[in-house]
Amino acid sequence: MNVEQVTENVDGLRWFKSSYSGSGGGDCVEVAVGPGDVCVRDSKVAGEGPALRVGRDGWAAFVSLAAA
Repeated sequence: MNVEQVTENVDGLRWFKSSYSGSGGGDCVEVAVGPGDVCVRDSKVAGEGPALRVGRDGWAAFVSLAAA
């Protein structure tokens, strides 16, 4: 699986917060689908912290494994 830290601005993407995220903060992730890849970031530092870019095949494999 190829994963890299995104250094360019990803604020133009449409981000989705995990449905398991509560309103009280906690450990949350946001995901955005880009052209050819998926970006993941910590929702607590959204827009200020780093994001990771994962290929779509790698993301699909991760989600499949996490759901198992």
